[in-house]
Amino acid sequence: MAEREDHDGVTTLTLEPVLDLKATTPLAEQLLAHRGADIIVDASAVERLGAQSLQVLLSALATWQADGHQLQFKQPSEAFIESLQLFGVDAEPFMKHPHLAG
Repeated sequence: MAEREDHDGVTTLTLEPVLDLKATTPLAEQLLAHRGADIIVDASAVERLGAQSLQVLLSALATWQADGHQLQFKQPSEAFIESLQLFGVDAEPFMKHPHLAG
């Protein structure tokens, strides 16, 4: 997962195209490294989302909310949204992104 800091000091993490079982641990570690800070997750390149990686992302959303910080998703790919729907997960929390204009 690539990462960069935006001009406003918010880190953007770019998800890998394939978020399968092998991607779960690195994904969790990368997210936890930024706990306590607002982050943006760029999901535009995701081609496949597995159940375990989805669990990590859902846990991260809940953790950031409980900690009083923002974890927001940027440009989720069609495949990402379709995967959420297949798992029966509401896509709305993954669609909000107030830090971006447009």
